[in-house]
Amino acid sequence: MQVLQNGRFAVSTWSLHRMLGAVHAYSPDPDKSVAAKEPYGPGAAALIDVPAALVARGVNRLEVCSFHLPSLDAAYISELRDAMAASNVLFQTLLVEDGDPSHSETAERDVEWMAKWIDIAAALGAQRMRVIAGKQKPTEENLTRAARHLNWLAGKAEGSGVRVVVENWFDLLPSPVEMNWLLDRLDGKVGLNGDLGNWAAPAKYQGLADIMGRAEICHAKADYGVAGLDAEDYRTCLEMCEKAGYDGPFTLIYDSPFFPDEWDGILLQKAFIEDFLREAPARRTA
Repeated sequence: MQVLQNGRFAVSTWSLHRMLGAVHAYSPDPDKSVAAKEPYGPGAAALIDVPAALVARGVNRLEVCSFHLPSLDAAYISELRDAMAASNVLFQTLLVEDGDPSHSETAERDVEWMAKWIDIAAALGAQRMRVIAGKQKPTEENLTRAARHLNWLAGKAEGSGVRVVVENWFDLLPSPVEMNWLLDRLDGKVGLNGDLGNWAAPAKYQGLADIMGRAEICHAKADYGVAGLDAEDYRTCLEMCEKAGYDGPFTLIYDSPFFPDEWDGILLQKAFIEDFLREAPARRTA
């Protein structure tokens, strides 16, 4: 049972952003610089060391934020892929962190930039590439524009071994109505990464129940207050995933100053979900 559960956990490098330090703002906007910046401090570890650190903590899947890649050179990409292979860690998703397919003026530029990441994702051995569906208000025009450009992007990924996925994120997708509308228009060509923390409670609970049956992967983000992890919220989110029939992996998203050591928050969430999964048979028979 432990092997099965470990196979269901991933960690995003966002959960380690203080530990990793520097970020590189890769962007379709020519005015943005990719020079290293340290908004979270200088860091204490390199991305290349993360796969081994994951395995030491019982996790064998990784998601990498594009801004955490210190280089896009082929030599570095190969080195990172080798480090993943050496630790037997699956590169679950490359998270492309900029671009807006719903923008009336820059959508075409942005998706062409996103398409360049397909080859990078493939070279890294990533199963998926998560892109931003859109940041504009959810008008019919903006949703239709996003659907058209995302459909084009999915076509560019055909044959690459990389599946394009989107997330219930930003203004374009504020509820399951827009999320399901978009997925319906994409007709299975683009998948869903469901995020437990992007929508606000209490409406998010039914919203998650309405979309997580379509999700392939899940950002299992927990909320924290002054007393620590909000167990009631986290459990309810997981119950909505269960209600929807979600049985994919959980990517542990820790995004809080509560624990100075980010691994403490990550492993607490892992243990919480493990307990939840262990109790599943009892819930089904209750």
